Amino acid sequence: MSKNMLILRVSGLATVFGLLLTLSAASYSQQTLTGTWSASANENSGQINLSFERRSDKGHRNQMGQTFDYNDLQGLTREQARAGGPVKFSLVREAGRIDCEGTFQNGKGSGTFVFTGNQAFISAMKSRGFDFERNEGNPGEDPEERLFAATTLNVTTALADDLLSSGFANLKTEDLFKAAIFKIDSNFMREMKASGFELGMEDLVKARIFKIDPAFVAKVHQMGFENEPFESLVKMQIFKVTPEFITELRNEGLANLSVEEVVKLRIFKVDKEFIRQARADGVPIEVERLVQRRIGVDRIR
Repeated sequence: MSKNMLILRVSGLATVFGLLLTLSAASYSQQTLTGTWSASANENSGQINLSFERRSDKGHRNQMGQTFDYNDLQGLTREQARAGGPVKFSLVREAGRIDCEGTFQNGKGSGTFVFTGNQAFISAMKSRGFDFERNEGNPGEDPEERLFAATTLNVTTALADDLLSSGFANLKTEDLFKAAIFKIDSNFMREMKASGFELGMEDLVKARIFKIDPAFVAKVHQMGFENEPFESLVKMQIFKVTPEFITELRNEGLANLSVEEVVKLRIFKVDKEFIRQARADGVPIEVERLVQRRIGVDRIR
């Protein structure tokens, strides 16, 4: 075989390989997921609770539920959901579309759906460093499942751009889902930073879960606790440390307490009534002695 013929053959194989990749991408973009949906209309609002359920080849049950505005659903109105009858509607998002068909009766609906992912979304996300075809957290998960989740949660390239522009470091695809679920954006990150906390994604998620925002940070400062680490604020929220509780303790002679001590007193339900009774019984008004008294291991000295 001559050198020129070899070059032509290699070139031909490369062309065929490129064509196969193109066809593969086109085929992937047309892959669909199917399943069932159920819904419950909120009587006094413009929202509807909508759940999607799918079963994998191995029999695993995957379910996702969320509250949607009727404006998010093309082809379905509140009146239709309340009146009942056959319906066809779609949830169309940047990551794909979910086409639903079924019926409503007395504000309750059910039926089947077909999901079609958007290949352009995958490419756009990949150009931003987010690979929806590969999941570091769950390598066995089907990429189409991630597209489906991105559609229901409304993960968008705009969200990705917002997070990237705000200086988040080492973001992963799963972080986009966390941001969408817990309403985390660059504005919230800047607000927390202005309050003294430069937080990564995991801590911002905690902040949303435990309702730690600039207003709560200001309240903590008013209680007399400044320059506390973020985890201290988390503990204060978990155990419901309030300004009223702090005032009670201080009025009973427990001043200059640390957050850890306040939390301990809260955990063991040491309040003003308990402190007064302990004082009457001759127990020193100290954190450890009060806790020991509460759990029944104290000895009056």
